[in-house]
Amino acid sequence: MGRQFFVGGNFKMNGTIKSITDIVQGLNDAKLDPNTEVVIAPPALYLLLTREHLRKEIEVAAQNVFDKPNGAYTGEISAEQLKDSGITWTLAGHSERRVIMGEDDVFIARKTKTSLDSGLGVILCVGETLEQREANKTIEVVTRQLQAVAEVSKDWSKVVIAYEPVWAIGTGKVASTEQAQEVHAEIRKWLESTVSSEAAKNTRVIYGGSVSDKNCKDLAKQEDIDGFLVGGASLKPAFVDIINAKL
Repeated sequence: MGRQFFVGGNFKMNGTIKSITDIVQGLNDAKLDPNTEVVIAPPALYLLLTREHLRKEIEVAAQNVFDKPNGAYTGEISAEQLKDSGITWTLAGHSERRVIMGEDDVFIARKTKTSLDSGLGVILCVGETLEQREANKTIEVVTRQLQAVAEVSKDWSKVVIAYEPVWAIGTGKVASTEQAQEVHAEIRKWLESTVSSEAAKNTRVIYGGSVSDKNCKDLAKQEDIDGFLVGGASLKPAFVDIINAKL
């Protein structure tokens, strides 16, 4: 059996009780590809609201998690608290947190390990800046980000790798299908050589970076693109078309 197609929706710091309830209702009413795994990540304030009203086949992710168990960490949320609330996934390593919040590879790896050890699935984001791409350092950067996780965790069964070229996030620029497939194939080679053949065969590698209903079908045809992590478009009705990209 092949890898199950996976579509994540990252709402980022967007939404109100009303708008998120409307999005949830739209997903509840939509005809979605039953062979695609769907996970949405609303802001932390709306995680419980989303989980309470969303149809059970769609899972809910946190956008962030801390790398320590419950304790004196003001403003943070633990993996244990997410699990207790019925939240089954978390993002880790999104470029906005790497760049704006200063999160480094080691910290992101610790958060990933803590989440996996707690039974959460992790959407692990990696990707290069425009300067790094132009310097032909894309693979070096992406594999360095992945290596930090490989050094602390050997089990990749609940990891989904999201390749998100930083220069394509929210800019309207999209890596060409060839560019995206090339990096995804290299990530799979890295999994084979560094983690295991099983991980290379089974780990889903999804693409993020201005994914839309216009480009999703071509991207979905690529051999090593196993789905999408969608930003702004996940707030719009077009998200349903992206979920159904394989139909």
